[in-house]
Amino acid sequence: MPPSNVKSWCLAGVLPLTKQQVPREVLAGLTLAAIAIPEVMGYTKISGTPVVTGLYTLLVPMALFALFASSRHLVVGADSATAAILATSLAGLAATGSTNYVALAGLLALMVGLLLLVASLARIGFMADFLSRTVLTGFLTGVGLQVALHSVGGMTGVHLPHASGLDSLAHLSEVSARFNPADVFVSIGVLAVILGLRTVSKSIPGPIIALTLAILASWFWSLKDKVAVVGSVPGGLPDIALPEVDLSMSLIWQLGPTALAMLVVILAQSAATARAYAAKYRDHHDESADLRGLGLANLGAGLTGTFVVNGSPTKSQMVESAGGRTQLSMLVTSAVVLLVLLFFTELLADLPEAALSALVFLIGVDLIDLKGMMRIYRTRRAEFWVSLATICVVVGAGVGPGIMLAIVLSLIVHTRHGYRPLNVLLAQEPSGLWQAKPLRSAAEAVDGLMVYRFTHSLYYANADRMAAEIRTLIDGKEGGLHLFCIDFSCMDDIDYTALETLKALQGELQDKGMELLFAHMLDDPDAPVRDQLIKAFGKTQVFATLAELTAYAGKVDKR
Repeated sequence: MPPSNVKSWCLAGVLPLTKQQVPREVLAGLTLAAIAIPEVMGYTKISGTPVVTGLYTLLVPMALFALFASSRHLVVGADSATAAILATSLAGLAATGSTNYVALAGLLALMVGLLLLVASLARIGFMADFLSRTVLTGFLTGVGLQVALHSVGGMTGVHLPHASGLDSLAHLSEVSARFNPADVFVSIGVLAVILGLRTVSKSIPGPIIALTLAILASWFWSLKDKVAVVGSVPGGLPDIALPEVDLSMSLIWQLGPTALAMLVVILAQSAATARAYAAKYRDHHDESADLRGLGLANLGAGLTGTFVVNGSPTKSQMVESAGGRTQLSMLVTSAVVLLVLLFFTELLADLPEAALSALVFLIGVDLIDLKGMMRIYRTRRAEFWVSLATICVVVGAGVGPGIMLAIVLSLIVHTRHGYRPLNVLLAQEPSGLWQAKPLRSAAEAVDGLMVYRFTHSLYYANADRMAAEIRTLIDGKEGGLHLFCIDFSCMDDIDYTALETLKALQGELQDKGMELLFAHMLDDPDAPVRDQLIKAFGKTQVFATLAELTAYAGKVDKR
């Protein structure tokens, strides 16, 4: 197979690569490993799976994405949002952390992987655009609040039952009466080290330094007698096998909504991040190839005993800051994780659980985007309330209902823009230029001719609004207004309902002695509006340009 063909389906995110780049890529990979390893261990506190499953997300899944995706910058691994969705959906199906629980998590990863491959083949990555930035900001902020609040129990040594929404908030009242001072001390120490190092330099891998110090302190002072520790962590490579679950259609139907919710979050986060970096560095970006890479990564996760993986904007930014410009950095990270699994998992046995919970607390706090919420508030007040509603549902009802609401609200926001477009009238200036005028001006283009521009595709939801505006414009103009034209320069489609509405309007205008005309439509095979109008109303009613329209209006005026 020629190298160009190989690159089209494999190594597109790595090649081309120069010798001068390699040292920077290796350094960026080592930096990512130092930051990501403690983070993914923390994510297991969110997902409810064993600590080693976090390391597994950086092994086969990360390597598969690096090899088969198009993006040169997107980093794939465990993610707080999908981990929170996972924990919420499996809470009633199996005991948290049990073998069956891990198997169900693997099954979900396989389902998400298959959905992503279907999305790649069907080229439906555009669906990511339907989860608006406004709603996504609210969703992730709500997830951050949930994650931070849920980690308080682990930070204080209080085992709280896994719950979502208001139930999890109710359990927090137990912390003040049952907290363990030693766990609180460990948590404060970890938070102090990480936050202190952040003030010095954000490039310092504070989490791994803090967790290393926590392990040393636990070993030196025998803290395992006073605080809960991670305990034995399995070493070696993960087994490659299908999850051992009693597979049935009822189970698939039960997990289906969760898999779809994860698909939407992955599409939104990963696609947006990959596009941003491709635009910044002028890289070729194949969205379908990225979806294929994400699908293979999640299949790899399901087959190696771990949970769903997602693209990470924060980790992608870390690699960029460290000088990484290709997926070679991620392959280096996977190699480091392989070494940890083979030789160093025994060192994790004395890691206090409170230290991981403190790290998770900071992960949750980092997700809370107050600056983003304030920007939305200052820019679009209505969208701020949509974002705030998403936060309230995520915190009050849980991540699952939150993502469903996020999708619904995004579609409502999108539909609202198309349902209530700001339409205008067009009037010709003495210079010959056309000027947009507000509808309230009732301006005529030339004597006896009114040109109305509808600024959105015409479909069943907004057709009646268009008709109502036209009726208002022509009201009381019998005898003076002879021609009414709809400018189609902003329309690329008309559905059946809208076309029937136009036919009804034509009859109403004829009853008032007016002629309905159409002009200035897109001349594009992908937007066959002109052909639709000619077929429905006849060629004599359709004009390619406004100049042709005004020439026709002049002939009518002379009659």
